[in-house]
Amino acid sequence: MDGYSYIDIFETKGIEYLVIIAFLLLLIPFSIFIDKKLRFRIEVLKSFSILSKNVLNIPQGLFYSKHHTWAHLEKTGLAKVGLDQLMHGFAGDMRINPLRYSNEMIKKGDVMAEIGLNGKRLRVHSPISGQIIKSNPVLATDMIADSNRSSNHTWIYEIKPLNWKDETSSYYLAEEASAWFKAELERLKDFLAMKADQFAPQPSMVVLQDGGELRDNMLEELPAEAWQDFQKEFLNPEESIDQSI
Repeated sequence: MDGYSYIDIFETKGIEYLVIIAFLLLLIPFSIFIDKKLRFRIEVLKSFSILSKNVLNIPQGLFYSKHHTWAHLEKTGLAKVGLDQLMHGFAGDMRINPLRYSNEMIKKGDVMAEIGLNGKRLRVHSPISGQIIKSNPVLATDMIADSNRSSNHTWIYEIKPLNWKDETSSYYLAEEASAWFKAELERLKDFLAMKADQFAPQPSMVVLQDGGELRDNMLEELPAEAWQDFQKEFLNPEESIDQSI
C-alpha cells in the first residue's frame, strides 16, 4: 500500500525500550522497600534533643538497678519503685500499665508492669521484694511521666520491702549512678546505631556516639524485633529472663 510502511520493533530499538520499562516496573516495589527502611534509619539516627541532658541530671538519693528501675526508701519504711530517666525519655508518650494489685506479694525480678504500643510491649521487673501497698493513681490517666519530673510523679508502686539492704546492695547511688548512666547512654546509642543498620539496607551510617544525641520517643519508632532485643539487653534480670517477650 502506497505511503504505508511496517516497522518491526524487534528489529529496532523498540525491544530495548520494552526491557527498560519492564526493569522499571520490577524496581518500583524494591524501591518502596528500600525507602521504607531508609526512612526508619533516618528517624532512628535523627538528632538532637534533651534526652542526654535529662539522663545525666538524675535525681540523687535513689537506688538504681542496672535493669533501669529505681527504688527509694521513705521515712515511713515503705519504698517507692519506678522507671529511671533513660527509660522515661526513651519510651516517650506511652502508658505504664501496672500488672500487680494492692496487698500482693512480689519478688525482686518479677514482672511488675508493661509499656506497650501497637501490639509491641516491654516488661518491667521489680527491683525489690515485698508487699505492694498501692500503685501510682496517676498512671491510670497519664502517659509516661516526662523524664525531668520529680520522682514523686514517676513511681509505679509503693512497696513494704522484705529484704531492702541485701537486695539494693549492688545498686547504683549518687556519683556512681551518674557514671553508670553515662555508660548506659553510650550503650543505648550503639544499640540504636546497630538496629538502624540492621533494618536499613545501606551500610556505613554514622554511629550515634560520634557527636549525635538521642531524641525522646525513640522506642515508638522501633520495629517489634528491636523491642525484643531491647528487652533482653536492657531490662531483663539474669535471674528472671522472660522468654514470652
